[in-house]
Amino acid sequence: MPYFHVISGCSGGGKSSLLAELGQRGHSIVPEPGRRIVAEEQAGGGAALPWTNPTAFARRAIALSLQDFRDNQHLKNAFFDRGLIDAVCALLHTSPGKNEEDRVLALCAQHRYQPVVFMTPPWPEIYVNDAQRKHDLQAAVAEYERLCAFYPKLGYTLIELPRNSITSRADFVEAHIGKT
Repeated sequence: MPYFHVISGCSGGGKSSLLAELGQRGHSIVPEPGRRIVAEEQAGGGAALPWTNPTAFARRAIALSLQDFRDNQHLKNAFFDRGLIDAVCALLHTSPGKNEEDRVLALCAQHRYQPVVFMTPPWPEIYVNDAQRKHDLQAAVAEYERLCAFYPKLGYTLIELPRNSITSRADFVEAHIGKT
């Protein structure tokens, strides 16, 4: 089984920048499903956007995360910018229900990442909105708190990344995965 590492956490906390650095260091990177979906929906006039139809957006993120999981099985080691667990957490937040919950939790059990998840904490000093991130910092922090509660319920251990330079963060991640 490949070593699939997840970098999750607060929106606007530096995940994508960290992953870009890890990619420059030769690691395989899987981009965030949410940003890809938003770009596609905006380009095509679609409605599955987190600020207009969060349930449809979360369902698309689950489908894309599953596709990413399948498409990268050939890799020995890869870093995912968010992934299936984040998408499931979003769906359960927007569309709670026992049938839905049982189905998506089964998907999480079948598609496991490495047991340690790196979390980017809220970092107000670097948080900015852009065309694909329209929510405010307060909403981003609420999402972060949901993720911090959800991942451990599925058996994952969280490691909060330090608020420091991108290169220091990449060094931190590489040092940690070298120990596992």
